[in-house]
Amino acid sequence: MTRTFASTKKRPALYTAQERLRRDASRWTRIQGILAIAQAVVFLISLSLVVHYLVTANGYGAATLSILVKTGFLYAIMITGSLWEHDVYGQYLFAPAFFWEDVVSMGVIALHSLYLAGLLFGFLSPRDQMLIALAAYATYAVNAAQFLYKLRRARLDHAARPSHSAPNAAPGDFDEEPVS
Repeated sequence: MTRTFASTKKRPALYTAQERLRRDASRWTRIQGILAIAQAVVFLISLSLVVHYLVTANGYGAATLSILVKTGFLYAIMITGSLWEHDVYGQYLFAPAFFWEDVVSMGVIALHSLYLAGLLFGFLSPRDQMLIALAAYATYAVNAAQFLYKLRRARLDHAARPSHSAPNAAPGDFDEEPVS
């Protein structure tokens, strides 16, 4: 006996034709792609420095500086991401296509901001600061996975379109709003 689990429901495309055109025309699309890659590199470096500090109790200054740089990238990508979302969907946050990604992004921002407040106002010990940073980074990893899934989905949607072979497609055409 063979069972098939194919769904009869077809999910809507991530972008309408108009939204895809607006996405491709937005200057924030390329900026988001660059910031996402830079933030991912900073994240990996910072993660290693935070873990090093937590394991050895050495390197607090380097770990702190790396978290501050990561937080700067996060704020930059959130601001430009909301501008991108406005260009494509007509609203700055919580467009239906990216609602859950934006919800998780708010958690990422809240944790990074809690870290900053603890650092600036001294209500967290250095170890607690690093633990908050780790929680922020774990949430960031979930958010990154969400956006990578959407990137893949956008590319599959684009490939499935009958006129997907656009002769004027630019190299490095980003199919997605990158990770916050």
